[in-house]
Amino acid sequence: MKKIFFILSVLSSGALFSQSESQEKPELTFATYNVSMESDNYSPKGAMGKSEQILIYQLNSGHNTQIRNIAQIIQTVRPDVILLNEFDYIKDPELGVKAFIKNYLKVRQRGAAAIDYPYYYYSTVNTGQPSPYDLNNDGKLNNFGNDAWGFGMYPGQYGMMLLSKYPIDVKAVRTFQHFKWKDMPGALLTKKADGSDWYSKKAWKEFPLSSKSHWDVPVEIGDKIVHVLVSHPTPPTFDGDEDRNGKRNHDEIRFWRDYISDNSASYIYDDKGVKGGLSLDSRFVILGDQNASPVEGNAIREGIKSLIDSPKINSDFTPASKGGAEYSPENTFGVNHTAFWRMRADYVLPSRVGFKVLDSGVFWPAKGESMSELVEKRESSSDHRLVWIKVILE
Repeated sequence: MKKIFFILSVLSSGALFSQSESQEKPELTFATYNVSMESDNYSPKGAMGKSEQILIYQLNSGHNTQIRNIAQIIQTVRPDVILLNEFDYIKDPELGVKAFIKNYLKVRQRGAAAIDYPYYYYSTVNTGQPSPYDLNNDGKLNNFGNDAWGFGMYPGQYGMMLLSKYPIDVKAVRTFQHFKWKDMPGALLTKKADGSDWYSKKAWKEFPLSSKSHWDVPVEIGDKIVHVLVSHPTPPTFDGDEDRNGKRNHDEIRFWRDYISDNSASYIYDDKGVKGGLSLDSRFVILGDQNASPVEGNAIREGIKSLIDSPKINSDFTPASKGGAEYSPENTFGVNHTAFWRMRADYVLPSRVGFKVLDSGVFWPAKGESMSELVEKRESSSDHRLVWIKVILE
């Protein structure tokens, strides 16, 4: 009875099933999930010589408990399109995304029905990409870690993966991995205590805005296109008084606000050199771990607040869970938290155009409810929770 009650009350009956192809206006579930599927999760922190090979081994085994739990959560919510943050970049799909689908998602996990995603998109990211500069100004040139273009110990650590039940127009995907931070009008400049520039002129000239990347992925649903806009801005912490990560986080989030606006995207160019933002009246959904909250945390809150408040975005709802409220009973905002470190960090933000929102939620069952063991500890699945919305495509 507990299982039935949890499914009905937290996810709602419609969130558990794929939409019928025969429906005139299909029901769709979009989701984002920071899955913590990078090497630090499977080996001692600080150990040297890590690479994506660690994840490749776990994906091939089919027996990793954490990944099985993640698969069960996905199988339970059953999104039509889902972004996975912190899924290491693995160039060969047979060793990466296809191994995850074959060995975990298409296998029944503790009674949950298998699920398949015939379509996917992933690409390179800036995390772990070595720079020739001392970006954290500690007097050492390490190339990786804090001196990489995005924090990481090897290229592709903390990467991204988009899975879809619907076709992706791969040729029309726009990536912004190499968009330069300096080219954003009004970029938040980082200064030293004496007022001088934190980054050298050479470093600033080459510095990418994205700590991972920003992608505009067109998904074809019948005769309609939904632009899935995905990213994973840097945490606004792990720096000093100069707040270099906080400023980057703000501007990474601001990028999407400008991209979807009617008159603020002219400065934007993609990795192929094509300029401009999203076409007027486009359907879109913004997915990702934004590492920021408009009401809590260390971020420059205006970044995420201005995105949520964009007239292009339907922010009339805020995904919630009983587990989040129980976990932080003294916190008014706990019901909307998406991470065990007590903050709303992960977002699914649909456009006002083209959708009717039916329901939303955060997969975080309260203690004693069915599947609560999947989120009991960080090691059980992730330090983040899956966030979803259910919409009618109009």
